[in-house]
Amino acid sequence: MLGIVLYLTLPLLALFFRTNADLLIESVQSPKVLDALILSLMTTAITTVIILLAGTPAAYIQSRVEYPGKKFVDTCIDLPIVLPPAVAGFALLIMYGRVGLLGKYLTVYGINIPFTTTAVIMAQLFVAAPLYIRHAKSLFSHMDLSYEEAAKSLGAGNFRVFRTITLPLAKMGLLSGAILAYARALGEFGATIMFAGNMPGVTQTMPLAIYTSMQSDMNTAVTISILLIVISLVTMLIVRYISGDEGNAHV
Repeated sequence: MLGIVLYLTLPLLALFFRTNADLLIESVQSPKVLDALILSLMTTAITTVIILLAGTPAAYIQSRVEYPGKKFVDTCIDLPIVLPPAVAGFALLIMYGRVGLLGKYLTVYGINIPFTTTAVIMAQLFVAAPLYIRHAKSLFSHMDLSYEEAAKSLGAGNFRVFRTITLPLAKMGLLSGAILAYARALGEFGATIMFAGNMPGVTQTMPLAIYTSMQSDMNTAVTISILLIVISLVTMLIVRYISGDEGNAHV
């Protein structure tokens, strides 16, 4: 066990020994780092909101409603989880590119998605939404249905039961799933660079800035890497805290 822990943590710790406080502060204040940080946080926040709004009802339907082809739909939702990110980005480009299956029609109306900030959000959605839907579906599937059944017996409709009973009971679990999806979207690289490109201030997120900086400014790459490690660590601590509170609430 110690060997596994050391193997997983020592490379991360090595990043902190590669810089010092003065260099770290200087790099954090550079326009390149700030632009990548702001863009990443903004696009990931938008992505997470969309995932919550669209993914929650989708997960609920997949967990509670039986219909023909449900297993196939489940497979389609889960497929991006196992796809190489580069394939996901290339598929988005083939679909929404200027000569893509759908993109060529959008271009007629002056809508160009690839290599824009919108493309960054779409790439993040493609890779992060399945994780949230999978998590939320499992949560809804294992909920105690007695409260919902009691509300229905008193005349409450399905939507009202979902809004007033199901969501409040599942809110902590859904929040932890949303945070994990946020972290996945924040670290997305392959699909983003394929579909959105790597333009500073427009599509260059933090992982892309690391890739670019490695070729010219190693200290900036180290700084951005440390920022992502800190954000990821905080994310995991929040998820574990929420999961602990959720578990205690069900005791």
